[in-house]
Amino acid sequence: MTHTHDEDPACEVAHSEAPAEEAGRTLVAVFASPVADCLLRFGAELGFRTILLEPDPGRRPGGFAAVPEIGDYVDATADVVLTDHHREEIGPLLRDLLKSPARWIGIMGSPRHTGPHVQALADLGVPPEEIARVHRPIGLNIGSRTPPEIALATLAGLIADRNGRPGGFAF
Repeated sequence: MTHTHDEDPACEVAHSEAPAEEAGRTLVAVFASPVADCLLRFGAELGFRTILLEPDPGRRPGGFAAVPEIGDYVDATADVVLTDHHREEIGPLLRDLLKSPARWIGIMGSPRHTGPHVQALADLGVPPEEIARVHRPIGLNIGSRTPPEIALATLAGLIADRNGRPGGFAF
């Protein structure tokens, strides 16, 4: 059986006959970390406009400037991923992100226990229905353990969402 890929744009991309579509999405990695590094690198390859938000200038890598207002870069195309759940800035930062038009907000962490962001947001007076908008865990459940695997699982989940798919192996 011969296969033609004249009608299949995905096949054209796989055979380098057509460029990959721009995602039209922004990926905001919050907190400089090995996972953020992988998210930004892989995200750019996948067509995301990538931004690092590191509120602590002492932790910000060279070449990354501070962005003064969340509204300057978090718009309705933004998928925001907090890459550290132990930072003390989580509560105020998430509170402000929940007021933004961000399309999706998630924070890394194990599903085996309640994330510290829940109490941090409650202490700031954020209502439970708003706290519930913060996705945790994030990404596809592939048993990720390393920063590249965590980034891959996270981006796979965001791509599935972008394409209106459930992720995993359900077709």
